[in-house]
Amino acid sequence: MYKPILCILILFLSSGLASCAQASINGAQAQSSETSTEKRNPGTLLLPEWSDTDIRKSPDGSIVLNLSHSEDGYILTKYDGSSDLIQARITNPDGSIYPYPLTIGTEICLPLTGGAGNYDFSLLEHAYDSLYAVGLSEAFTLSQDPGNQPWLYPNQYVNYHKDSKAVALGKQLSDASTDDLSYIENVFQYVTTNITYDVEFAENVSVNYIPDPDRTLKKKTGICFDYASLMTAMLRSQGIPTKLNVGYAGTAYHAWISCWLKETGWVENIIYFDGKEWTLMDPTLAASETDKRKLKKFIGDGDNYIVQYAY
Repeated sequence: MYKPILCILILFLSSGLASCAQASINGAQAQSSETSTEKRNPGTLLLPEWSDTDIRKSPDGSIVLNLSHSEDGYILTKYDGSSDLIQARITNPDGSIYPYPLTIGTEICLPLTGGAGNYDFSLLEHAYDSLYAVGLSEAFTLSQDPGNQPWLYPNQYVNYHKDSKAVALGKQLSDASTDDLSYIENVFQYVTTNITYDVEFAENVSVNYIPDPDRTLKKKTGICFDYASLMTAMLRSQGIPTKLNVGYAGTAYHAWISCWLKETGWVENIIYFDGKEWTLMDPTLAASETDKRKLKKFIGDGDNYIVQYAY
């Protein structure tokens, strides 16, 4: 398990954006209508499906693992047992282990982020003290790399559905955008203008804290994990593959966002938060070797950014 995130590193867009960072959603819509009448096409909203082609269960039936859509980059699991604490673990082909605290009686979507290869799933039930027992253990194989698919679906840490407020707001901002870059800009502006940092909550947050994008929109406040989850939900739901990375920047534990763009592929650390304010950067800096040197100079030593998990 990892400690909750109190700071988010996220990097992004053009230098001209700083002057309009306080623009409201209405301002973004007005600006878009003045420059172009076209809307970007976000494609189809991708949501997990519960099919019955590959179901695994524990002997007593209290644990269900659904592998029917594993080739799409996700699995589903549900726990209906009596243990007070439960944790799922996914071991990727490279041996990395992703832990997920689960909620009893809730269907949970978990991403498969390790590409093609052999995976192991285990669900641990709390027994007593700090000891857990394995309630279900299953091995499975992805014959093909799902590509960007895991970064286009909701999951436990980036949770949304077709009626989510985050999805509706994302569509509204997408309709006010002419392309992917302008949409990411509009999402950045909205979130950083309308969501405030909850210092008191950050100092008392629980170890297994799970963000909720709709809750963040309703409260209009949260810790940096909430900012990252909300932005990621809005970007993914409107067709932009987005990674919510968790790891270390130097010795500090953080989260940051990377996005995939048609022009450049993956742009790492696309939006940046230094603990005090948000900064935007033009992702085209990553397009050439010369510009990569500028990028490294802009964000500091990239070797200090170590991804521990990508959700």
